[in-house]
Amino acid sequence: MDTTLSTPTTGPRLSHTEITNMASTYSHEWRAVCDKFNNAQDLSELESRKDPENDPFRSKYKARELLREIYCSLKNFDVGENESVNDEADQRPTEQPVDGGMEEGFGRGHCGDSPAGSRAAKLGAVEYYLGVNHVETEELSAGEEHLMNCMTLLEKCSISPENVSLFIQVRNQLGILWAGRDEIEKAQGFLETAEAMYIRYMKEDGQPPMDLTEFFVAEEKALPQQERTKRFEMAYTHTLYYLAQVYKNLEQYEKAGGYCHSTLQRQLEFNQFIPLEWAINAATLSQYYITKTLYMEGRHCLSAASVIAGLAGEVPSEAAAQESEAEAEKRDQLRQKRAEIARCWIKYCLNLLQDAKKLLEDNIGELDMDRQAELRATRLKEEEEKERGRKSAVLFGSSDTFDSICGLEEKVSCVFPVDFEEARAIFLVGQTYVNQAKEYFEMDGHVTDHIEILQDHSALFKALAFFEEDLERRCKMHKRRVDMMEPICKDLNAQYYLLVCRQLQFELAETYYEMMDLKLAVANKQDDLDAHTVKKFNHLCSSSTKFYQMFLDSVRSPEGKWPEKLEDEVLRPALVAKFRVARLHSRLISSSKTVQMENLNRALECYNFVVQYCKDNPEAKSAIETELELSEEMVSLLPLKINRIQANLASSN
Repeated sequence: MDTTLSTPTTGPRLSHTEITNMASTYSHEWRAVCDKFNNAQDLSELESRKDPENDPFRSKYKARELLREIYCSLKNFDVGENESVNDEADQRPTEQPVDGGMEEGFGRGHCGDSPAGSRAAKLGAVEYYLGVNHVETEELSAGEEHLMNCMTLLEKCSISPENVSLFIQVRNQLGILWAGRDEIEKAQGFLETAEAMYIRYMKEDGQPPMDLTEFFVAEEKALPQQERTKRFEMAYTHTLYYLAQVYKNLEQYEKAGGYCHSTLQRQLEFNQFIPLEWAINAATLSQYYITKTLYMEGRHCLSAASVIAGLAGEVPSEAAAQESEAEAEKRDQLRQKRAEIARCWIKYCLNLLQDAKKLLEDNIGELDMDRQAELRATRLKEEEEKERGRKSAVLFGSSDTFDSICGLEEKVSCVFPVDFEEARAIFLVGQTYVNQAKEYFEMDGHVTDHIEILQDHSALFKALAFFEEDLERRCKMHKRRVDMMEPICKDLNAQYYLLVCRQLQFELAETYYEMMDLKLAVANKQDDLDAHTVKKFNHLCSSSTKFYQMFLDSVRSPEGKWPEKLEDEVLRPALVAKFRVARLHSRLISSSKTVQMENLNRALECYNFVVQYCKDNPEAKSAIETELELSEEMVSLLPLKINRIQANLASSN
């Protein structure tokens, strides 16, 4: 589309007074038009808030009638003495333009500040407001028709300061409309064209353009330049915001993240934001950056979110909330949003620790010293280079908030920890936000949220334990996980919270399993096992088995029958649970040969189950390749071991 800006080749540009008075012979009628427009605006934006529930669009309908009268009045005004309008321009359009294609072909026509151009823009503005009115009253087809009429009228004009805002805002509205119909690519076309128009206008002209409302005001009521700029930039910020949603729906996540970031930057720059809403959007954006391992950007978004959320004010006291419904609502909203931001901080710390673990672990899940030394040597230089290259592009904040944001950033690292002390510093930040989040998301009233926070707290301990070299201390960290989850698991009603119960049961089983492995590693360093160590080891095995069995029982039917075919979401967990129960039975320590044989028979039964299930359901093999291979091996070996013990028992007797 050709968005060439209009510059008259002869004579000076008409002043706002000359444009407004193009219907000077109808000055009385023109004042009436302006009054009607102001009344229509008041009805739409103010009076409509007071409309009763049984007639919610009463004021909107009244505004619509006034806009229709304005349209008829405008059609009756002469264009001017020396310029006439083609009959075609006075007709409602029959063919509508399509956006999203090439830029050539649009905007070649009347200069925006010419009488004909001004008249077309005024008619287009009325069509725009009629379109928005119909959309707001849920009459989308009629709304689309009016918005497209506006587009067709503007086709006759080249872009100029007088009409560029209308060019952009009508496309914004059409983008919203088509996105609401799930026609995302159509929405994309309108919005990308709006973006291109803004960029080209700012490059080739750049002066503060007229606002849509100024088509129907006297010159003395014209907006000051600063307000014009603010409104125009707000319209473009909306363009970027809608494009962010469009790209997200098209699964172009990197583009969506970039547009979301630009939107947030501009909202701060032009002071066009609601603190809590902005903070939640910034915190949400941080989660995208975290998934891309862009921790510097994620930390900056979260720091900005925390600081900007603070601008919403202090949390009212409980006493104030009891006395005033408004204070109670404010208290709840502030506490909830700040708790949600705290949860995003938890995810930041957790993911940073977990991603560091992935970089540093060897093929058996232990800390690889060589990788640790390599990461320590290279990371500082790399991060400094990355920070220099990226930070200028992502900074949020104004002079009032910049220092506070930077101060908060300095409290937590954005680089991968390589040892326990570095990991512990990140863990402690995460734990602080766990405590903040739990203050609002209490077990009473927020069961699922509270448990998810506990699971994240448990995951923080698990990630920290990886960096701990002392096996006994590592075991104590896992014990902390058990202590926070086991009481919840016992009290939770599986009838109402089946999925959560399964998650807790499986995690508790895994945690006891890890503790068993750690105790085994400690025991292997000892010459002789004392009775206390054996008792502790067996307790861990039995506890892990108990929770794995609780998980497996939850898969059974109400009659206690095992399903012939496991559902996809429990296929791997159930088979892994069976495999580990087998291993746990075989690990139990007993001096009694009879008990040893009983434990091995139970283990063999579980290994056989895994093998047989995969024979009956070959598609399950890919889900547990490693466990299946070991199970097949144990199915061959365990009978020999059982037979040897049986033979020993027979000879003893």
